[in-house]
Amino acid sequence: MRNSKVAIAVATASVSVALLAGCGGGSGGGSEPFEGQSADDIAAKAVEATRKAESMHVKGDNRLKDGSTVTIDVSVDQRKNCQGTIGAGETTAEVRHTEATLYLRGDEQYWENALKQQPGAARKMAPKLQDKWVRMPANDATTTGVCDKQGFVAAMDEDKSERQGMKRGDTTEVDGEEALKLTKKNSAGETLALYVATKGEPYILKTTTEGGENPGSVTFSDYDKPVEPEQPPAGQTVDLKEVAGGQQT
Repeated sequence: MRNSKVAIAVATASVSVALLAGCGGGSGGGSEPFEGQSADDIAAKAVEATRKAESMHVKGDNRLKDGSTVTIDVSVDQRKNCQGTIGAGETTAEVRHTEATLYLRGDEQYWENALKQQPGAARKMAPKLQDKWVRMPANDATTTGVCDKQGFVAAMDEDKSERQGMKRGDTTEVDGEEALKLTKKNSAGETLALYVATKGEPYILKTTTEGGENPGSVTFSDYDKPVEPEQPPAGQTVDLKEVAGGQQT
């Protein structure tokens, strides 16, 4: 289970506006968590349980190859309602997705970084976008995954071989919840770890990557809690396409 793919997707959205195997079930009633089950079976169940959850809170960070760090801190549900923050480097933006519309709100520095591939546009547009809720284009491929719960899970589990050949570790705690740690060291020298809830549904509580080019960690919490983002006030919103179009006239 790799968390870097999720974070890299967030980085793409936040700085480029030009932009399962296994069946569900709990841990069982044995004397130890998941008694008699292999690490790979537990990992598969964790992926499936997390995929089926109605909602969750995702928080984490990852370092990219260029040394910059991307962050994510959002609550998201199956219907793509979401709210929270995403960031890259020293800049962050608030994000909301409600009524099929994605909004981002960042300061001038955020938008200058987001438009760095178009420096002329950045100078003109950033002041008009700063501190506004910016309506993103509905068909913008670089932002569609930001508030996609199933996309998070799919991105983490894109290469299922990464959760095969895992080893059971000790029982520990993640934010006060008991978790079983599963680990694997891959050919790139990275140590991947998956923390699975031992009580109730076997949800993923945390993933970490140590070593390699993209170290980082992501935690998952608040499963099945409602996500109810508010529609930004009309007077505080602008349309990205309209602002961009105005710079071309």
